[in-house]
Amino acid sequence: MKVNTPIQRRKLSDGVLEQLLGEIERGELRPGDALLSERELMDKLGVGRPAVREALQAMERMGLVHIRHGERARVTEPSFAQLADKIGETMRLLLAHSPASLEDLKEARATFESEMARIAARRHSSSDLHRLQTLLDDQDGAIEDAVRFRQLDGRFHREVAAISGNPIWPAVSEAIFGWLSHFHVDLVAVPGLERLTVAEHREITAAIERRDPEAAGRAMADHLNRANELYRGGHLASG
Repeated sequence: MKVNTPIQRRKLSDGVLEQLLGEIERGELRPGDALLSERELMDKLGVGRPAVREALQAMERMGLVHIRHGERARVTEPSFAQLADKIGETMRLLLAHSPASLEDLKEARATFESEMARIAARRHSSSDLHRLQTLLDDQDGAIEDAVRFRQLDGRFHREVAAISGNPIWPAVSEAIFGWLSHFHVDLVAVPGLERLTVAEHREITAAIERRDPEAAGRAMADHLNRANELYRGGHLASG
């Protein structure tokens, strides 16, 4: 006997969302443009206020529009950093409930950052090196300030990725660092670890300056693998 599969009724908000996404894809709505008001969208699409609001909220969660109370929603300027941040919300939930996924992420980060170091060794300019050196001097001076030190720690890795000239890579680097930082907050710092971190950052930078891709990649991998081992031991491992 053939079993009929019930036809799922489509939510009205899905139709509104599809309509608005289509207008953005076709270029009818561009970054900075204001959407129609809720009332105008209701009249145009023949739906109620709940459907319009649900669709707009979904677009805001996607990072496609900005909603301010009392004003019409506006299309946002898309960016890779914005996309990584949105993905990060889901990633943090995934990692919080899956230790295996956390290990996978740390392995992926080591592979990714090692390649970023190799690319930086091949492509860097004198101004890139100056930024890295200045950043390391700042980090060296922030050893007694744990919060500032970790901020500069993340910036170092982002700057290495930025040398590639590809805007996707620094956004990915920053996102990964943010995801991992979520798990470092309550761990105890190892005395002297900060100085070791700065020393390893300087070793990576020196290899980049020598235009030695393999040495730069190896130094980055050693640095992050050391951090991962300390993390597994229950310590705060600055990366």
